[in-house]
Amino acid sequence: MATTHDILRDLALSRGTLDRVGHERRDPLVVAALLRDPATRVLDVRGALLPVHPHRDGPRLALRAPTEQDASRLVVHLGRDRGGTAYLACIGAADESLGPPSWLTLREVGDALGDRDAGICTTAVALANWHAVHPRCPRCGRRTVPEQAGWVRRCPADGSEHYPRTDPAVIMSVLDPDDRLLLARSPGWPEGRFSVLAGFVEPGESFEAAVAREVAEEVGLALDEVRYLGNQPWPFPSSVMVGYESRTSQTQLRLDPTEIAEARWVTRAGYVALLRRGAIQVPSGISIARRIIEHWLGEPVEAVAPGA
Repeated sequence: MATTHDILRDLALSRGTLDRVGHERRDPLVVAALLRDPATRVLDVRGALLPVHPHRDGPRLALRAPTEQDASRLVVHLGRDRGGTAYLACIGAADESLGPPSWLTLREVGDALGDRDAGICTTAVALANWHAVHPRCPRCGRRTVPEQAGWVRRCPADGSEHYPRTDPAVIMSVLDPDDRLLLARSPGWPEGRFSVLAGFVEPGESFEAAVAREVAEEVGLALDEVRYLGNQPWPFPSSVMVGYESRTSQTQLRLDPTEIAEARWVTRAGYVALLRRGAIQVPSGISIARRIIEHWLGEPVEAVAPGA
């Protein structure tokens, strides 16, 4: 992987190590050939669930060899590791029967997996979500067929090709002149669940412009500075989260009640106190939101509030 200058490194869902070998997808027989190779490793995806084995060093994906039944399923070529082993995702319906081992979601296990497994899961879940909600041609409504090893859907009626989509979203800390952090709660969230602001990028808009617009719309603040921090895929169902730190000279909040139920400025000491007494919930370990907060805090949340 090429070197980057992201400030936030090792984000939970940005740790993939496979070579995606995009050139292999153009071979219409590649999936069939890989399914005949007992060395190929297959990940079953059932709705949002993934098979996981417990291990003393942390959970690991329960990968398996191909079976004859896989030829009749939707199979996606995810890539190869440095040793040349190929990895496939076998995508099934959420209501299919599940045997052992344990079945968990990417949200539940993503931050505990190793780099290879986290990357495999993130890509597999993103593609499974895309196939599930884009079965038909947006031009004519005919059912499309998977091609290019599961990375394209083609319409047999008009020949149009359709590709997996990724919806960019920005997510940002907002800091005031006293270096306080702005935290907000969405109307649909439970009491005590706070995070930084976020929103989707609109057509014709740069990431930085989206940051400024979202902050202005949601809490009524004008920004003086916006600085890029890092990004990670977020396949829930099909986003990439682009993280920023922003600064404002304003402190008076004007909330959009449709988007924000409540918001507050917190100092570092105040945030730690809220965490320790359980008055506020920290975002999950797989989210870039947590890492953005920790970047401001100056240390991991676990170091100041174990179990948070």
